[in-house]
Amino acid sequence: MNRSIARNKEGEFVYIILKEESSLPIYEQIIKAVKEGLVNKTIQPGEMLPSIRSLARELEISVITTKRAYEELEKEGLIYSVPGKGFYVKETNQDFLREQQLKNLEQRLSQWLDDARGIGLTREDILAMVDFFTEGRKGCGENTDLPESHKKF
Repeated sequence: MNRSIARNKEGEFVYIILKEESSLPIYEQIIKAVKEGLVNKTIQPGEMLPSIRSLARELEISVITTKRAYEELEKEGLIYSVPGKGFYVKETNQDFLREQQLKNLEQRLSQWLDDARGIGLTREDILAMVDFFTEGRKGCGENTDLPESHKKF
């Protein structure tokens, strides 16, 4: 995992975490991080985002990638640009944005459950996995509450 922190021009932190193992393209990871920041209020309406070049430098990625992420966020109505000044976060309906994220999560969870059932996992197996991952891993195979078949996770 590549954890990166970028600052806006006012020196405030905007947290963006890029995961090298993610199937999402980097620009989509940036978009996702900004949306999550809006929902959990770590990024506030009116706040200035780091410049395209600054964010690219901090994340050690291409300026083109950062520009694409900002363009997509602007198309979605989440940020706006002020020529010569930078990009700012728009007033957004955070409840609507959260609802969109929940809908997306429900779709992914539904697919995951279909996959789990497809390999023969029971409800108890699935709940044991959820417990395991939500309680945090102490190390492979150390959680004695898990069925033997899951200790390899």
